[in-house]
Amino acid sequence: MNRRDLLAQLGALGVGLAAVETASADVKLTYNLNTFHASAGPLGKPHAHFCGIHMAKNNPKLQFVTQHYCVGQSNGLFQCLLYDGTAETAKLIGVEYIVTNDIYRSLPDSEKKYWHPHTYEVLAGGLIAPGMTEANEQDFMKTILTTWGKTWHTWPDPKTPVPMGEPLLIWSLMGDGQADEKVVEARDREFGVKTADVRAKRIKQFGMKPPNVALPKSMDTIGRQWTNSGDDKPTMQ
Repeated sequence: MNRRDLLAQLGALGVGLAAVETASADVKLTYNLNTFHASAGPLGKPHAHFCGIHMAKNNPKLQFVTQHYCVGQSNGLFQCLLYDGTAETAKLIGVEYIVTNDIYRSLPDSEKKYWHPHTYEVLAGGLIAPGMTEANEQDFMKTILTTWGKTWHTWPDPKTPVPMGEPLLIWSLMGDGQADEKVVEARDREFGVKTADVRAKRIKQFGMKPPNVALPKSMDTIGRQWTNSGDDKPTMQ
């Protein structure tokens, strides 16, 4: 296809070209984004924004502050886009699927190893929802408390100019002493919160102690919500 035919096809699609430059075999196109008339799409409805601390399952010392922008589905599923910040220039670093405890329990063990629980994150203050009112955040955390997430970071190191390397399977913090305190402190400064205060408030709200589950021993470890062994049930306050 020659350059004239290419431009004709782009014009037919409603793409406005602000500039076209030719350098050897490369054609650089700069689009006037104001000419796009996109439909609402899957995110064209109310969504939840919350912030958590992720760690790589294969390397728990590798931890990230991660912004979640999630849309609820009608079948007990949340679909989330993950970013490394809240600014318009934030990088899309991955995806997370969140399901109810009942859905998770119905999965085969071969699938469960990909899913992490959210119990400790909620009760210990690791998850916050900066844009919600206090009442809405409480209701949201009650909804999330016993859910499970399947998360991949497709941009493992946001410092690289483009996504590089294999996707990282993400795990959750599940006990005291597992979080990188520098990462927690940076998150708290950014959003003006104190994780210790959020933790105390959540324990009082739910009447449950945060669990203390060990870090995964291997990539095949299946997550537990509350205990390392025995009945996987909460410890009441």
